[in-house]
Amino acid sequence: MARLAGIPGSLRKASFNRMLIAAAKHVTPPGSEFDILSIDDVPLFNEDEERALGSPAAVTRLRAQIRAADGIVISTPEYNGGVPGVLKNALDWLSRPVEGEGSVVSGKPVAMMGATPGGLGTALSQVAWLPTLRNLRLQLWVGGGIFTLSRAGAELTDGRLSDAKLAQLTDFIEGFVRHIDS
Repeated sequence: MARLAGIPGSLRKASFNRMLIAAAKHVTPPGSEFDILSIDDVPLFNEDEERALGSPAAVTRLRAQIRAADGIVISTPEYNGGVPGVLKNALDWLSRPVEGEGSVVSGKPVAMMGATPGGLGTALSQVAWLPTLRNLRLQLWVGGGIFTLSRAGAELTDGRLSDAKLAQLTDFIEGFVRHIDS
């Protein structure tokens, strides 16, 4: 079975996207693993610092976690109709080749989902991610459609999804695991 790496794209501790990643971990099929990764301590990318000091410890840790994963689940917020800067920054770091290997994200299957208090879910953010995902050679899984959680405040109560959305999320994660295992 698959080993998934889940990345919440928000730094806020009580963010809807952290709750959505936690729910995804909860519905991961038996025999599969789901590790929730943190981008909280990833510094802003600066090539001068990278050349002088190498990769920061937080980035080295994140690279190892992504390397060990069979697939990535990203839960993206939508900020002003676009992508969150902190998540883009983390992917910029992960895309950098290190000595002896290329980018750890290149070729990895990725499932994109997201939660927002607004009515459109994260549809605009997910579309805005497409050029970046293509450029990084991430293999976007679209077999399960897109998973968006609009009006997240009403759908998430005490960090738990409504039954209808939990069933949709279960189908989404199980489909991604089947894709990776095939």
